[in-house]
Amino acid sequence: MPEPLHLLVVDDDAGVLDLLRRYFAGQGFEVSTAADGAGMHAALARKPADLVLLDLGLPGEDGLELTRQLRRNWNGALIIITGRGESVDRVVGLELGADDYVTKPFDLRELLARVRSVLRRSVPAMATAETAEATFQFAGYCLHPLERTLRNGRGDAIALTTGEYELLRVFVEHPNRVLSRDDLMERIHGRNAGPFDRAIDVQIARLRRKIEPDATAPELIKSVRGAGYLFAARVQRGR
Repeated sequence: MPEPLHLLVVDDDAGVLDLLRRYFAGQGFEVSTAADGAGMHAALARKPADLVLLDLGLPGEDGLELTRQLRRNWNGALIIITGRGESVDRVVGLELGADDYVTKPFDLRELLARVRSVLRRSVPAMATAETAEATFQFAGYCLHPLERTLRNGRGDAIALTTGEYELLRVFVEHPNRVLSRDDLMERIHGRNAGPFDRAIDVQIARLRRKIEPDATAPELIKSVRGAGYLFAARVQRGR
């Protein structure tokens, strides 16, 4: 049998840690917990996690700073849990590289659905054979779904978070077609975009900084006013 996926929960509320540990263990996950940044780093050193659930309101270094630290050398799946009502915290978290966010108080079934959705996109073993074998070449880049890597013309790997990779994959599979924010949210996060949900906009901005010659004047990912986004590249599929 395959090993269970490893989930690391970081929260300074002992009740929340116990609740999530018991709930996700009951869903077949291996669960580790930490109450602060030091505990998070120690847990990851003991065993890499497939996904980190990270609370923003932590003592000492808060969740945003820990997100920044994680994204310096780790591209695993990351979901922010926040009790803060301000949308700016969610936007900043996404800007720093989180793949999704959940606001407290949360419904456990919704949180489980979010976790599974992100893991489906981030764990290579979950890729289907048909799509995993294909490669996508565009504008001097090559996207390898089997390896979940993006390489430039020199063969150098470009680090992508789970959200960035999945967004790019949707674009290369639907080139020169206008995709609305709802289309993208549904394909990537499994839900529609709310009126104040900027998750897609933030991830597009991050992806542009990695693949556009000039992110302020994008040539590949174009905004279509009032409609959404268009991937304006010639895409070739290979094997």
